[in-house]
Amino acid sequence: MKTRLKSAGRIAGMFLSVVLLGGVCFAQPAVTLSVPAGPPGSDLSVSGSGFPASTAVNIYFDTTDLALTVTNSSGSFSGVKIQVPASALPGRNWVTGAVALVTGDAAQAPFNVRTNWAQFHFASSHSGLNPRENVLNRSTAPALGLRWSYLAGNAVYSSPAVADGAIYVGSDDGNVDALNAGTGALVWQFATAGAVTSSPAVANGMVFAASEDGNVYALDSSRGSKLWQFTTGAAVDSSPAVANGVVYIGSEDNNVYALNAGTGALLWQFATGAAVYSAPAVANGVVYVGSDDNNVYALNAGTGAMLWSFTAGGAVDSSPTIANGVVYVGSDNNDIYALSASSGANLWDYFTGAAVVSSPAVANGVVYVGSLDGDVYALSVSTGALLWTAPGTGSPAVANGVVYVASEYTNTVYALNATTGANLWQFLTGGAIVSSPSVVNGAVYVGSGDHNFYAFSNTANPALAPERPDPATLRPTLGLGK
Repeated sequence: MKTRLKSAGRIAGMFLSVVLLGGVCFAQPAVTLSVPAGPPGSDLSVSGSGFPASTAVNIYFDTTDLALTVTNSSGSFSGVKIQVPASALPGRNWVTGAVALVTGDAAQAPFNVRTNWAQFHFASSHSGLNPRENVLNRSTAPALGLRWSYLAGNAVYSSPAVADGAIYVGSDDGNVDALNAGTGALVWQFATAGAVTSSPAVANGMVFAASEDGNVYALDSSRGSKLWQFTTGAAVDSSPAVANGVVYIGSEDNNVYALNAGTGALLWQFATGAAVYSAPAVANGVVYVGSDDNNVYALNAGTGAMLWSFTAGGAVDSSPTIANGVVYVGSDNNDIYALSASSGANLWDYFTGAAVVSSPAVANGVVYVGSLDGDVYALSVSTGALLWTAPGTGSPAVANGVVYVASEYTNTVYALNATTGANLWQFLTGGAIVSSPSVVNGAVYVGSGDHNFYAFSNTANPALAPERPDPATLRPTLGLGK
């Protein structure tokens, strides 16, 4: 909303197209932002025009005064740096440039607070941690309820990617589905010739998805049209990792591939001794990946050259997680390993009661990992000492002090206190849950073997509102009139 307020008691109506100050004609005040959307805590640059010359302008994010600048002789300013408050809630918010104390000239621009869970386990390092979540916590998670569900054509074992208001997920019916994150409505569907069990990844307007038909696909994120495909020598159940314009993925043909994200051109491939179900993780120019040949590999991200390998006691279907110079990964010999990211040296390992195929999550000095013995384990990152166990077999997700994990044995998704393992909430589905939850923007998303994809939030979730706050209510709050 852009207007000039004549008095504090006058209701703001239609915008003035011209403001006169000292005989000089200025355009209507306007505010522009460097980006239209971003997560809490992100950096934002604000520019403005059409304000009075050589005048102080306050920059607000909603009702929080974040910066003060002075216009130039043309009534403009540019490049004012602000940080989106960490407490800013998901949905539409407003950035205001105001000259409240002088003339009341003001202009506003919308900013959509939104965090993306753009690939498997949040980021290419597979941390499993969403550090931006500010709606769901230990107090609000118990009030989670079903927001919507989407019936796919078959089991949904794929883990969802969430980006720019859409959800991308695969199904055993061979489709990649794009859903509206708020309503669950189908936006588009892309059919492959095999089951899609891997998690899609989203980057730069493209969705990267793999299928058991042996192909890796790049799709337009808004329409679902195919941009390119790359054919491997066997089924692909590995989830793609995208980093610095490159897609990294494994195949049952025993290879790890690096593909140009824009064109699908092969950059390099690395042959292991068996099928690669593990999803590559990328950090600091290194690709980490497991293989059914019982090894964990560290590869140069640019060339594919092997930097080191570590031999586990069984197949490594678990996808590695990299945090603070350590690689955490599970093995079919029931172990969870902590390896030096630089050398592959074994720092510690912890023996569970069955194979560990889940991908660990790391947060606040704790590694969380599910085992096929039916339990999720919380271990000290420094020593591997057991802190607690709770039900869960899958790859955990962590956000704001809560661990979200599913069990393929109980068909249930759980929210657990990250410190104690206490059960805060649970939801029973009609089938096994292999999908790893994505927790973002006040919602939990997960697929089930009952053919449904589920979205949970609590009824007080502000992300359900179309916009917040209404700019008409902001202006008097900022002292700009009513």
